[in-house]
Amino acid sequence: MRKLLIALSMVLSPLTVAHAEVSVGIGISVPGVSIGINLPAYPRLVRVPGYPVYYSPGVNFNYFFYDGLYWVFQGDYWYASSWYNGPWERVDRDYVPLYVLRVPVRYYRQPPPYFRGWRADQPPRWGEHWGRDWEQRRTGWDQWNRRAAPTPAPLPSYQRNYSGERYPRAVEQQRSIRTERYRYQPREAVTQQHYQKNRSQGGPQDRGPGNKNDNRGPDHR
Repeated sequence: MRKLLIALSMVLSPLTVAHAEVSVGIGISVPGVSIGINLPAYPRLVRVPGYPVYYSPGVNFNYFFYDGLYWVFQGDYWYASSWYNGPWERVDRDYVPLYVLRVPVRYYRQPPPYFRGWRADQPPRWGEHWGRDWEQRRTGWDQWNRRAAPTPAPLPSYQRNYSGERYPRAVEQQRSIRTERYRYQPREAVTQQHYQKNRSQGGPQDRGPGNKNDNRGPDHR
């Protein structure tokens, strides 16, 4: 009996390790969490000058948009969603896109206390705050050719049609509407995996409320 248990543990151990590697690769540690954001309507998004990132000056959160996802920094954690009101997924700091981390301090609407004294026109000192190990894993995160920054992703302005009771809360509805209305192909691995994970949920016939009558705006690809 003991030999059988040992043999089973040897067979199952690689499966457990493989599952852990997949979770780390995606970089999403806590899916579908609520972080207290409940915007009454689609927020105004303004491009950060010189960056392929947008921020929301009228929202009292550290709220950004980059590469097809909304990004929020809250409580020393990063969260991402493909819809402006969530649901949100917590993203490990090792997988947050570099251009999001590079956004200058002045564009954080609710900067944490440790931002005090840092230059407003420079990125937060993540290496100083998160430690040497993190900075070694993300060497060069604060060094880039500013003239070679990528073109920003188009804003998903179709989401203006969904607020209040019309906002799709189910991930399947969100995925279906986004697939039909937003043709952007993300460049970042974490965004690609977020999209791929959502595509694996729900059937191809799912539709959101009022989806057939929506008009596509100029921001879509």
